[in-house]
Amino acid sequence: MKMIIAIVRDRDTNPVSTALTSAEFRVTHIASTGGFLRRGNSTLFIGLEDEKVDQAMEIIRTNLEPADDPAQKRATLFVLNVNHFTHF
Repeated sequence: MKMIIAIVRDRDTNPVSTALTSAEFRVTHIASTGGFLRRGNSTLFIGLEDEKVDQAMEIIRTNLEPADDPAQKRATLFVLNVNHFTHF
């Protein structure tokens, strides 16, 4: 099992979240600021099976708006191993 932590620009949050949930990924959204993108952004947490990581990353990539400036980052993604999770 993996966890993708995706830090995206505010304007990309809805298109990315909608596309992920339409593909039956579960997404938790947290508003955040500063850090990697240096402006208002959102952090998305996506828990998924190992074999679905590439699919989720492609969905994220294709639902980001083009950058205003070639040097601007559109998103920062972390893919973490999950050793254990529990639902209550």
